[in-house]
Amino acid sequence: MKRDPSSFRDPDGFVYRRDGIVHRQIHASYAEDYDQLVASGLLESLIGDGLLIPHEEVGLDQAATGEAVRVLRPEPVGFISYPYEWCFSQLKDAALLTLQIQEQALDRGMCLKDASAFNVQFHQGRPIFIDTLSFARRIPGTGWAAYHQFCRHFLAPLALMVHHDAGLAGLLRVHLDGVSLPLASSLLPARTWLNFSKLVHLHLHARSVVNFSDDSAPPSVADAAVSPGSNPDKSPAPGSRPATGRRLGGMSDAAIHGLVDSLRGAVGGLVLPRRGTVWRDYYQNTNYKPESMSSKESLVEAFIGATDAKIVWDLGANTGRFSRIASRRGLQSVALEADPEAVEACYLELRSAKETRVLPLVMDLMNPSPNQGWAGEERASLEARGPTDLILALALIHHLCIGNNVPFDHLARFLGRLTRWLILEFVPHGDSQVDRMLRIRNLTFDHYNRENFEAAFMAEFECRRSDPIPGTKRTLYLFERRTPAVGES
Repeated sequence: MKRDPSSFRDPDGFVYRRDGIVHRQIHASYAEDYDQLVASGLLESLIGDGLLIPHEEVGLDQAATGEAVRVLRPEPVGFISYPYEWCFSQLKDAALLTLQIQEQALDRGMCLKDASAFNVQFHQGRPIFIDTLSFARRIPGTGWAAYHQFCRHFLAPLALMVHHDAGLAGLLRVHLDGVSLPLASSLLPARTWLNFSKLVHLHLHARSVVNFSDDSAPPSVADAAVSPGSNPDKSPAPGSRPATGRRLGGMSDAAIHGLVDSLRGAVGGLVLPRRGTVWRDYYQNTNYKPESMSSKESLVEAFIGATDAKIVWDLGANTGRFSRIASRRGLQSVALEADPEAVEACYLELRSAKETRVLPLVMDLMNPSPNQGWAGEERASLEARGPTDLILALALIHHLCIGNNVPFDHLARFLGRLTRWLILEFVPHGDSQVDRMLRIRNLTFDHYNRENFEAAFMAEFECRRSDPIPGTKRTLYLFERRTPAVGES
């Protein structure tokens, strides 16, 4: 039995692995809440709607400790990702999912006791809530305790992405418990004070945090979050939910729903402006002729078919063109790309196509996600989430080895730790992209050549196949690692 190092904060239970399979045990302190979750029909409804990860209950003989009163075996999630690796629309969809779940919970006499973005994963192409122990019976006289956390984890970073830079979800890598609202308020432009939802949920909320030592918002902030001009203690506005007369922290049921509706409007009203980047439009601006790109796609597909891979990481995936080729062959693909705008375009295309096998993530290979959090173990590094079966490294090597001075042998060792199979596109001198990079840097990089490349990579891998890409100076290689990667038998 191995306890998940990220699962230690909740006294009501924790996640662990038994024989490599994920389990979650529930302690007696959560038994009544869990029974209400089941009896109210909320659990069945959320799972049926695809909002909460399905699970089965197993015997107590599968428990990790004697404290367990229930043991759940959730459906496994293929690849664990973190909010600081998501593009804008992924974080936005996760926020809207959280609000949808909170609203359904309220209708069943329960609520979310926390609203952490880390409670959401992307599974089969869509966001899904994974923390079954986040639901609590709603206690009369209390409001939504997770409101402040929701604003830190979702609304603040989303607003900063809209008004400043699409990559600012990366703030959640530094601020693991959400972006400070005073910080967000100070960074947002002055015109956002004229927007009602940003005024209430971010700026005034931030001021309340400064004034209250317990870092929580006073009831007046939540009251103000209800639609302008409405009074939650009197007749509801047209189209709003009728009040039930039951009150939480001075707010009727209608006002609590109004708070959720207001947050939904705040999140839904955020639209990422298209600022344009080199990488988002890379395929339109590349030096590949259509026939060369078609040949490359056919070669990549053939090389994939020559492996026994089930999971692929596409490094430098851009908008996921080759990840989708792997997907069509039945592989689960994680498309890793440093440019958040390219990841945004990829995610929106995948969402529109209802693609279930590709997960796009923002990942800079020169600074990939590290082990971090409590004891350096709470959130796993990219490498710790491997190894994978197959890596695609297409039109990537020159950006790392020329653009960032990574020696061939360093790159070969790094990739050797991550994968068994490797499909790599070597881009030589004489290629327009390499020549452009060398002109910009005013360097020659004489050591960057095919002979040194092959020597470095064949120290780690065996070359199973290499084919020139017609109409280009580039060559596609299929490598198989010589020794098992860390974590493989």
